[in-house]
Amino acid sequence: MTNIQDIFKKSNVAVITGGASGIGLAAAKYFAGRGMSVAIADLGGDRLADAANELKAIAGEENVMAVETDVASRDSLEALERAVLQRFGRVHVLMNNAGIGPETSIFSPQANWDNIFAVNLMGVINGTRTFGPKMLSHGEPGLIINTGSKQGITTPPGNPAYNISKSGVKVFTEALQHELRNVEGGKISAHLLIPGFVFTGLTKGDRAEKPAAAWTPEQTVDFMVESLERGDFYILCPDNDVARPVDERRMAWAAGDIIENRPPLSRWHKDYADKFKAFLEQK
Repeated sequence: MTNIQDIFKKSNVAVITGGASGIGLAAAKYFAGRGMSVAIADLGGDRLADAANELKAIAGEENVMAVETDVASRDSLEALERAVLQRFGRVHVLMNNAGIGPETSIFSPQANWDNIFAVNLMGVINGTRTFGPKMLSHGEPGLIINTGSKQGITTPPGNPAYNISKSGVKVFTEALQHELRNVEGGKISAHLLIPGFVFTGLTKGDRAEKPAAAWTPEQTVDFMVESLERGDFYILCPDNDVARPVDERRMAWAAGDIIENRPPLSRWHKDYADKFKAFLEQK
């Protein structure tokens, strides 16, 4: 197993989509602090420029680039790759992190569904397919980290388009890692980041202060690095409200809907409320 700190080192290069805020910016700051060259990609010129200035204060102007990128566009991702390779020569860490989460229902406007799939799912797929081949070909160790969600595993009621997009990220990243580990001489591995409740622009809504239950983006990145050092594929993050054993039982119950032939999403079905509560409380 590759020592992660041999990847997070000076002269190596990290690319982070959704890198202007939240988990993406926290990861970029970590990589910059390790001496890596960092390229952040996001929408929003001023926000992106502000994030780049924060990173330049850590790593120096020569080691930071910010590229306005629409991950919903394959052309935009290919332009990002060309810019990064021209500036830095190669990529060792790709973090497909960009995501959006407008509320949807089954019959909400088509544009909402299309936008979520284009960013959350196809942004990950096309980001990987754009950067992955040259990451493999340069022959040096590297990582592809895709940001998923617990909602893509337990699929709670509400916002089905988001849940489906994140389920797709999970399945894609599992297939990616299987393929990468079977590449002869390949030194790139894939990992699925599964955040808990994190106080970011995607989750904070109208709240100005972080809720006690939420982690900061920095805590999430610290946990991500610890998990990568252990060689974890599934980076299942807790938060200040939900510990790992609770997540494990929720996920086991969700899988049990098929095995036990229960109604779908039985965790939220009134006839199964007491059974789920008892299952959650089992030691």
